Amino acid sequence: MSQEHNDPIASTDLSHLSISEPENALPRVELNDVPEALRAACARAGWTRLMPVQSLALPYLLAGRDIMVQSRTGSGKTGCYLLPLLPHLDPEVRAPQALVLAPTRELAVQVEHEAATLFADTGLRTVAVYGGVGYRKQMDALREGAQVVVGTPGRVLDHLLRRTLDFEALRVLIFDEADRMLSIGFYPDMKEVQRYLPRRRIHTCLFSATYPPHVLKLAGEFMANPDMLSLSQKEVHVAEVQHLFCRAKPMEKDRVLVRLLETEHPASAVIFCNTKANVHYVADVLKGFGYNADELSADLSQSRREAVLDKIRQGRLQYLVATDVAARGIDIPELSHVFLYEPPEDHESYIHRAGRTGRAGAAGTVVSLVDVMQVMELERIAAHYRIALRELPAPSEADVASAVGQRLVTILESRFRAMNGLERVRIARYIPLARTLAGLPQGEREAAGEAAADDDDAMLLAMLLDACHQQSLNESRFPDAGNESGGSRARGERGRSGRGRRRSGRRETAAEKEPDVGADAGQAAETDEKERSSGSRRRRRRSRRPAGESGAQNAPVTEE
Repeated sequence: MSQEHNDPIASTDLSHLSISEPENALPRVELNDVPEALRAACARAGWTRLMPVQSLALPYLLAGRDIMVQSRTGSGKTGCYLLPLLPHLDPEVRAPQALVLAPTRELAVQVEHEAATLFADTGLRTVAVYGGVGYRKQMDALREGAQVVVGTPGRVLDHLLRRTLDFEALRVLIFDEADRMLSIGFYPDMKEVQRYLPRRRIHTCLFSATYPPHVLKLAGEFMANPDMLSLSQKEVHVAEVQHLFCRAKPMEKDRVLVRLLETEHPASAVIFCNTKANVHYVADVLKGFGYNADELSADLSQSRREAVLDKIRQGRLQYLVATDVAARGIDIPELSHVFLYEPPEDHESYIHRAGRTGRAGAAGTVVSLVDVMQVMELERIAAHYRIALRELPAPSEADVASAVGQRLVTILESRFRAMNGLERVRIARYIPLARTLAGLPQGEREAAGEAAADDDDAMLLAMLLDACHQQSLNESRFPDAGNESGGSRARGERGRSGRGRRRSGRRETAAEKEPDVGADAGQAAETDEKERSSGSRRRRRRSRRPAGESGAQNAPVTEE
């Protein structure tokens, strides 16, 4: 394991960086300035010098000051928060003393792997806890006294509820990729985890490539008067924006775009196209996949454009597909991604498109979908504006399945935790079916001693089966029910028919108000036809009555 010293941000020269330090700034340190335990850990990892973020942040972390560190991905943040744990944690205390919260299990596993190298021969043990796998291995590691827990919020919360994890000895709390940890998706679980933290002060640190305004606001709920240390590069034309390109054949761009949306999972995005025809096509593809997407082009009527703009302003639209002209002047708050379905026809348009994200110092990502010839044009644009362009491999179906699977497991685990006792009893009836569908017949895995883990995994699938069953209970069982809302629509029609009969002065019987559920559909249709004929004759008779009759009898009749 080695740090990326070939990266400009990994060099000891800080002249290429724009650095913002706290008011009571501490002097930066070099490898020879840190405690011996940290130097030994760096030697085990093969690090010959500290990276800039480590050199600047270590003094604050070693001093126990709460701090928010901003530095881009790959700059050495993981080592930055793991190294200071060495002098702060006690190997003799066999209980969690440090908690690192991460948004994905890949990141949790990566941090666990790096910690295993840095903490080797120190007596400190690390365990990664995350969803999508059984509990047994994680529970064993916690029972054996791991001092450092790296996990996703949902699975950490599961262990807390099971009482297989407690924070009585906790000293340090770290948020990795804090911008995602404090997003809407994770925030409820984060607040629930907070309830289990000790009432005393916990040394808290946040690490992220970006701190949008909402993250800065929510950070105050977990930290008290934190310091802020920010490192950003000066030479990027659009300050904190990543510029990526993804190779795709012209006929495969729609599929590649969908895969990128699943793996990147942007909070919001604009997809730029060069033509109105492509805007319409891409928008239809995204809607067909079920995304919250809409289009904006010169072909739309003014009222339709206003409706789309209203959704943007109210934050109710996740993906906007547009041409350059249509998107000018539109400001989407906290836009995380811009996708170029095809490169622009001129250099200036690229900067215009890229400039839709990365506003007000926030980070953003621009991804261009290019074929063989378009790569060269994009490289010319990057050279003209001195933009650091990097290739992003096209995601495979396996990549998409993995990314979506992790998100769904997180959602299901969160919903399961919110269930009451009665709901849990209800879904337990589907566990045998869930095990069968998953290829886990009763008794097969129990023999291997994994019954508890399997039951938890089967429980999540049982939740989906229960949801399907509950939906079926609300569907109409009448063979002549309408297509849109089944029984509701039929009842609405009966209500309108009933109102017409009441206006005619005829009193309805109980049988007419609600037809017999066992009646044959053909018989019901024949009865309706007789009633319509009878109603027609009554209307003709009323039309011949003298004008002096009561108003109720002369009231107009609602047609069926």
